[in-house]
Amino acid sequence: MLASVRGNVYDLLMERVPMTPEGFAALKTELAELKAERPKISQMIGEAADHGDLKENAEYHAAREKQGMVEARIAVVEDQLSRAEVIDPATLGGDKVKFGAWVELEEVESGTVKVYRLVGSEESDVEKGFISVTSPVARALINREAGDEVTVKTPGGVRTYEITAVHWSQP
Repeated sequence: MLASVRGNVYDLLMERVPMTPEGFAALKTELAELKAERPKISQMIGEAADHGDLKENAEYHAAREKQGMVEARIAVVEDQLSRAEVIDPATLGGDKVKFGAWVELEEVESGTVKVYRLVGSEESDVEKGFISVTSPVARALINREAGDEVTVKTPGGVRTYEITAVHWSQP
């Protein structure tokens, strides 16, 4: 039994993280920028420590807190990069909604048109139209095609959308 629990934990920890080539490149850039912060933070800690008593040294504590946040983010980004499954939407196609697709939706009730791209969770940014493939809207869209209607329970209530188009490059 213990072996099966260990196997399940291992499988969970090693779960692949789907992302687009752009998302992978952005994470690599972020990692490089975070690592470039390390010497600056070390210098800030050293300068703050030179001011004397560390118990009441706000600059020292702020620099150490920043160091902790940067190191935690580095660990997260390195983990995601190591588990990344880069899926290039340029190699995909077809009529059905899949990871990487751009999907045009019309809200049935209001007629509002929205365009979303289904991406990995680390890449999601609703303001840019990138939604996580694990989000309720994306899960409702997967394997559907233009002309289908989907009903989604969102934080704003139940919404019904018609898929008006599926694109494999930005419309």
